[in-house]
Amino acid sequence: MSDPVTPQDLVRWSEALAGIARTGLGFTESLYEQERFEEVLAVAADMRVAAGSHYDVDDLVHEWMRMVGKGVPGYQTPKVAVGAVVGNEKGEILLVQRSDSGVWLYPTGWADIGYSASEVAVKEVAEETGIDCEVVQLLAVLDGLRQRFTRIPLYSLVFHCRATGGELIPHPLETRDVGWFSLDNLPEHTVGVDQWGDFARRALGGESVEVHFDHPRIPTWRGEHEA
Repeated sequence: MSDPVTPQDLVRWSEALAGIARTGLGFTESLYEQERFEEVLAVAADMRVAAGSHYDVDDLVHEWMRMVGKGVPGYQTPKVAVGAVVGNEKGEILLVQRSDSGVWLYPTGWADIGYSASEVAVKEVAEETGIDCEVVQLLAVLDGLRQRFTRIPLYSLVFHCRATGGELIPHPLETRDVGWFSLDNLPEHTVGVDQWGDFARRALGGESVEVHFDHPRIPTWRGEHEA
């Protein structure tokens, strides 16, 4: 007997359907197909609202339609975020307290056009914390919907970095506080440790760490609840 459908399942399926429909709208020239894709968007919006979205259906459809582009620019793909697990000579991890939510996490931000992923990691660390660093290796590629730390399609690339200089200076808008912490004494409201704590500990401890990624589900599409 299969597991019951969860709100996270509905979010995943809704986003997948909406992505297919928006991509179709970006490529089709058929008015008939445009109508069908718009109906698919409405069904996807119904699913998203049923999962607990704060949107209503019409607003969500309007928001999705606004994101439709023509041709290749309209092909829908996950957003990309880049994070950095930064260590110092004491084996401590660099964390930031976000201004918007108050939670603590390693420095992370959206991938910027014109930069490689590793360059984004270095840039985000400097901007959010004032610390200079160098990239050691890629630690993880995480699917935000699969790992349930986001409600939008998102891949997070997490790099291990080594501090090389600078001083702790929080970003005036994005960061409420910054600091170095032992992995055994993280601040209250540190989020996602179940996802990143193990590979962060091994990397900061000097161990060789294989890149962590979400293995394919079987079957790949119809999302089971176990990885």
